[in-house]
Amino acid sequence: MTTARPTHWPMDSFPVIDDCLWIGGMSLIQLTARVGQTPFYAYDRRLLDQRVALLRQTLPSAIELHYAIKANPMPALVQHMANLVDGLDVASAGELKIALDSGMEPKRISFAGPGKRPAELATAIAAGVTLNLESAGELEIVAQLHRAPGPRPRVAVRVNPDFELKASGMKMGGGPKPFGVDAEQVPDLLRRIGELALDFQGFHIFTGSQNLHAAAIVEAHDRIFELALRLAADAPGPVRLLNIGGGFGIPYFPGDKPLDLEPIAANLQRWLPQVKERLPQAQVVLEFGRYLVGEAGIYVAEVVDRKISRGHTFLITNGGLHHHLAASGNFGQVIRKNYPVAVGNRMAGTEREVVSVVGPLCTPLDILAERMELAKAEVGDLIVVFQSGAYGLTASPSAFLSHPACREVLV
Repeated sequence: MTTARPTHWPMDSFPVIDDCLWIGGMSLIQLTARVGQTPFYAYDRRLLDQRVALLRQTLPSAIELHYAIKANPMPALVQHMANLVDGLDVASAGELKIALDSGMEPKRISFAGPGKRPAELATAIAAGVTLNLESAGELEIVAQLHRAPGPRPRVAVRVNPDFELKASGMKMGGGPKPFGVDAEQVPDLLRRIGELALDFQGFHIFTGSQNLHAAAIVEAHDRIFELALRLAADAPGPVRLLNIGGGFGIPYFPGDKPLDLEPIAANLQRWLPQVKERLPQAQVVLEFGRYLVGEAGIYVAEVVDRKISRGHTFLITNGGLHHHLAASGNFGQVIRKNYPVAVGNRMAGTEREVVSVVGPLCTPLDILAERMELAKAEVGDLIVVFQSGAYGLTASPSAFLSHPACREVLV
């Protein structure tokens, strides 16, 4: 007997009218016709605006919000986000171009990531963005690239703390890591920055991502602030930037619940007076990627075949892991769990069934939904994967098996 998997947190950000999902003020059927093909991603401006507004309303007003482009570098989306947030973070020269094209002031753009090539560093120096240094070796390359009378390189130190964000989906700090400079090595690096007379900005301390536990984030912020205040004693100049990362998660899987922002906001408010007193020039920054854009996007694929194999129904679509690796379970999941999925033009449907939704690729890994209860779908119906605004198309092996490219639209 085939049974359905547990249900997800209600996906009610997008309206449903006449049993059809609406996004960007139009029905999914109309939007599909406008896009002109399936599969595609669609991102809703309204939801992007609402998420930033929620953070502005809840967090202390002194906190700046930055968008990490790696979550979704679609140029139109980045342009939209640049008008909502206070800064952008990039992780490659390609993302840097997108950020500069958005009109964001270069001094409000930071460049993080290990293994930056000399050409990328030179471009960033010339543009006047802040380089988050990941190693002592990278610092020396930056110093060699600086040529007077050009601008002094703006640098911050990305710190690998000696603790991690508990219960995070992906740990980015604590223990041996390719990211950042180990906290115990930072004082020596700061002295070297002073010797080289670079334009020191401050610290970037990022411990983990995709966390739905407010208590864990509060504890991480406590330790980040304590560490930053301790490291500031060796700084070669005033700390003007204190990027405490993000880590805020969104509900993807059955049992997940939205993050409670209130305890996090209260704890930040508690810390800010002390930070202001001891680091009077420091701007505290929260840097978000997934949390800003993840829930604003959907992935849409079309059912191209319906088959029954030994009593189990498969809906075969023209989209799959080559466009949406994360939804297939092959982007960080240890045990595969379903993203929230629906038949977008039959959201409730008059008839329900337990099915698996698979893509067209010749691999058993190409799964979009496994044993989920959905409205009964036929060839031509539209499968929607929610929570698809972050780490979607550009985090997927789009060239795999040479299927047609996927489109993206901002509506």
